[in-house]
Amino acid sequence: MSGRTALVVGGAGAIGRACVEVLVRDGLRVVVADLDRDHAEAVAEQAGGNGAVALDVTSASSVRAGVGAAVRTLGGLDVAVNLAGVGGPPVRLHEYDDESWERVIGVNLNGSFRCLREQVTAMLGHGGGGSIVLVSSVGAGVGFAGAAAYSTSKHALTGLTRSAALEYGVDGIRVNAVAPGFVDTEFLRARRAPAELARLEGAHPLGRLATVEEVAAVVSFLASPAAAFVTGSCYGVDGGFLAGNAALLDR
Repeated sequence: MSGRTALVVGGAGAIGRACVEVLVRDGLRVVVADLDRDHAEAVAEQAGGNGAVALDVTSASSVRAGVGAAVRTLGGLDVAVNLAGVGGPPVRLHEYDDESWERVIGVNLNGSFRCLREQVTAMLGHGGGGSIVLVSSVGAGVGFAGAAAYSTSKHALTGLTRSAALEYGVDGIRVNAVAPGFVDTEFLRARRAPAELARLEGAHPLGRLATVEEVAAVVSFLASPAAAFVTGSCYGVDGGFLAGNAALLDR
């Protein structure tokens, strides 16, 4: 993919950094976008990217400005990866307040819509097609007790992915999603006790958590010409989690 261009939104996180690194290795020129501009700049510098922009997915004007700045830096846009997302503390449905619910939906679903809107516009502008990858979750395939807003937002991302794929296939723009299982990151380990981590590992038939590199590898595939006939799909990178063992989490 040498010479092609990419924007990674949410690129300062662990999975985002891995996506930036693999796309740079694939030969793409990459701009890193994140709410935390300093961290985005650090990732871009360390991974050999082509700059960073501040981008708040909850703000339409920020997304428009951030995507626009990235396109100007790159001279076009061939690939976009959207990772921005939030979870939240466990809470039963009737205990959600409006602010907590709307924050999760606002980032995970509405933020992805705003990014897609600007990225598709940029790709249509240069007429060369492109590939957009949304990083979703196994929460798109199952419900999680105590995380209704999160699971709802991820289920909705599947519909957004498929609808966008149908609308823009004629323009040569492919839209797909990646649905990781639980991923081994410092953030996850800091929030889970050892016994809970062991339970999460056991809920994946492969007996372990995913690595960030394994998720990024599938993103790289979907961004590449090797996936030229793949659109409207949601690829599980979940070690078999959705094959039937999700119920183990409730034991």
